[in-house]
Amino acid sequence: MQRTFIQYAFIIISCAIFLILFTNFVLTMYTLESQQFNTFYNKSEQVIHTLENNQMELSILQENLDEDYLTRARAAAYIFDTQEEVTMDVSQMQYLAELLNVDELHVIDENGIIVSASISKYVGFDMGAYKQSSEFLPLLESNDENAYLIQDTQPNAADHKIMKYVGVVRKGVKGIVQVGFKPTRQMAAESRNTYEYIFSRFPTDSAEELFVADRNTGAILGHSNGLAKNFTEECYQLNELLKCKKGDYKKGENGQLMYVVSREYNDVLICAAIPISSMLNRLLNQVFSTMFYLLIIEAIVILLLNYLVKRKVVDDIHKIICYLSNITNGNLDTEVNVRGNQELEALSNGINTMVRSIINISDRISTIIKISGIPLAAFEYDDNIQHVFVTSGLKDILDIPDSEAEEIYQNSKLFDNYIKNIISNPLNGETDIYQISDAKYVRIHMSESNELYLGVVTDVTEDIIKKRQMQYENTHDSLTGLNKFSHFKYLASEILGNMNKENICAVVMLDLDYFKSINDTYGHDMGDKYLQSFSAVMKSMPSNHVLSARRSGDEFCLLIFNCLNKAEIIKYLDLFFATLKNNIIKLSDENSKTISASGGFVCTYKSDTSIEQLLSQADEALYKVKKDTKGHYGEYLPE
Repeated sequence: MQRTFIQYAFIIISCAIFLILFTNFVLTMYTLESQQFNTFYNKSEQVIHTLENNQMELSILQENLDEDYLTRARAAAYIFDTQEEVTMDVSQMQYLAELLNVDELHVIDENGIIVSASISKYVGFDMGAYKQSSEFLPLLESNDENAYLIQDTQPNAADHKIMKYVGVVRKGVKGIVQVGFKPTRQMAAESRNTYEYIFSRFPTDSAEELFVADRNTGAILGHSNGLAKNFTEECYQLNELLKCKKGDYKKGENGQLMYVVSREYNDVLICAAIPISSMLNRLLNQVFSTMFYLLIIEAIVILLLNYLVKRKVVDDIHKIICYLSNITNGNLDTEVNVRGNQELEALSNGINTMVRSIINISDRISTIIKISGIPLAAFEYDDNIQHVFVTSGLKDILDIPDSEAEEIYQNSKLFDNYIKNIISNPLNGETDIYQISDAKYVRIHMSESNELYLGVVTDVTEDIIKKRQMQYENTHDSLTGLNKFSHFKYLASEILGNMNKENICAVVMLDLDYFKSINDTYGHDMGDKYLQSFSAVMKSMPSNHVLSARRSGDEFCLLIFNCLNKAEIIKYLDLFFATLKNNIIKLSDENSKTISASGGFVCTYKSDTSIEQLLSQADEALYKVKKDTKGHYGEYLPE
């Protein structure tokens, strides 16, 4: 009887394992394909997000630079129109160009001839002789005294240098004042918007490809491995890619099947592909792992059935049920000890072994998790059972001391209070993520069913740190560590909008004096060090009253807030300039210099004042200080 029972049990379990493996194979293949589709879709979403962010950054940068360039051009025209003593020789023009921090400065007469320039060979140049320069000539015919032209970045007519020119009409004299800039920041921003650069920022799995195809021509515009290959395979053809929006298999290099997902964005297709062999390897690994564990389970089950069938339960069945009832209620220390015959003793030992196996099941799960290398732990508890089942890594992930862990693992109510205390304070802006200590974050997923609580805990410290680092890099200048100008305006607008009626705040524009000469004399590395030293002084100001940012180049700005009167604002300005005067930077082995800067500020009690207006007024005050005297600050006062 025993042998027949075991034979039938072996056949049934083997058939069940085969059916489980077949079902697992089908479902896993479908799951892997779905996961791969979601992975590719998320990556394309990140590519699109990066493209849109880069384009927005480029647009903001272009708008800010155009405004800044126009301001400098008008400042130059103002000097020529109001300062009669200004001569127009090359040296004087070079001095004015350096003062205005522009690369070129030209004065054009009513005939379209450059009569004065900061570059000597441009004097006498006929603006009408070339298409690029002739675009400014309509300004001579304009009746608008504020007429201007901001030209797109392009090669200039004289030297074919990539330049950006801005021209404004003169007042009182028919002519044009033109300034030129080397668009280094704009070109650098444009270079970050290429597909090759974006793909280089995204890690790809083994043999995985990311590429972009033109929606109209089918040309491959960018590839994660470069554009060296010919892209003649089926998986790169436009008509085939259009069929892959929900994922499809196409032939790739050497006839190998590739799983391809495409997504339309504007006039391009963002695509991702991976060899089917890679997916099959993952599939087989999972199936073989499942088969291995099922075979072990089969062996254990067969052995256990053989052991139980060998014994015959004839007496004291109610006593055994009583023991089992105690165990079910959570008294796992209960030991079944039934005496009377060999069969009952064997049954008692089997039940005791089973209970010990249940107690140690968390350790086996912990071993599997440890082998996987994933910082993961799990727990299970029931309101009606004292003992809490946990994997061994739980106390390490949650930083539970050994002495405390032993106590709460033996009391489900204490453990429930401990977990609920953690999840009562989620991390701001995150879902199911909680801070355990100053440098540790975890994700806790819990489910409740019929008073049974299941939970999975994952260490996500590295992910949170990387996310916060990305957020910091998006909002702070990489050289100085100060707020980026766009982020500064956002924070300043919030502070202004929440300002109390009895408070006053001030926007301050700052500009380093003689910075171009330091760059020219000691090199850009020393120039960067000079900017960092100046930024260190800005960051030393009390953060509860001063918000600082780098606007562009050697231009910076401050928001002084939470002040009761203007005298308090002046106190912080005096503190800043006093600290600046005590900050000496060594430029070379022989030369040292105190950092010199000029500033302009404007105060307001009104919380509805726009930050752009305050920045513009502070900029005007700065211009007057730079014009009259450097190294100090002045207040904007309406005329």
